[in-house]
Amino acid sequence: MSALNSKTILFITGAFVSNTCWDDWKLFFEDKGYKTLAPAWPQKDASVNVLKFRHPDPDVAALRLTGLVQYFEEIVRVLTEKPIIIGHSIGGLIAQLLLQKDLAAAAVAIHSVPPQGVFTFKLSFLIAGWGPLGFFTDANKTFLMSFSQWQYAFTNGMPEDLQEQSYFRFAIPESKRIVRDTITNAAKIDFARYHAPLFFIAGEKDHTIPSSLNYSNYKKYTHKDAVTDYKEFPGRNHFVLGQPGWEEVATSAYAWIEGLQKT
Repeated sequence: MSALNSKTILFITGAFVSNTCWDDWKLFFEDKGYKTLAPAWPQKDASVNVLKFRHPDPDVAALRLTGLVQYFEEIVRVLTEKPIIIGHSIGGLIAQLLLQKDLAAAAVAIHSVPPQGVFTFKLSFLIAGWGPLGFFTDANKTFLMSFSQWQYAFTNGMPEDLQEQSYFRFAIPESKRIVRDTITNAAKIDFARYHAPLFFIAGEKDHTIPSSLNYSNYKKYTHKDAVTDYKEFPGRNHFVLGQPGWEEVATSAYAWIEGLQKT
């Protein structure tokens, strides 16, 4: 493997949250010499309050995974170099899909939604995902987590005041179609194909994407010459990007990337 020489990082946000969840991460990596961008999803380039006011928003509800991948693909193609893609949750899945298209110099998948065919029957995963999938509800209407759902799916284990602050600062309405698409061919990965370096980060306390599910995703990749790494952090929930102590996770991602730069 040749040394990584990209100094551009593309952050890809997951579902249910504003892209401002990357603000601290952007500063962290910019202080270390990287150029960063964290674009909002289509139809979501507005404040959290505005997006909540629009709920139920038919334009957001119409979003599909294939279109979302294409949107980020178009962003990547106008950059002057292949970026390092860091994605969280569905953003981690999109990072894997773009990596498969050879559009990334490397990728970090943080608490990633798994590709098609990687599944778990762990109860916390089923409970956290039932509402967002919205089965038997109108897909033309967006889904907005209640505070209690946010507490279980994102911020479990945190003090209630921090849970509440994060809910009002970051939680936004989401497309049910996007979530449902993650179990379809739109989320298909060829695990035997060579890919640029890929680093999975998992959290011990994540209800939405259990660490065991991240590990199963990691183990699916089988090309002997491709770099695929995995690390699990104790005590981390799905709000890992903003959970107190997030710097430890960001530092791990940075160290992994810097290791590639020196290979």
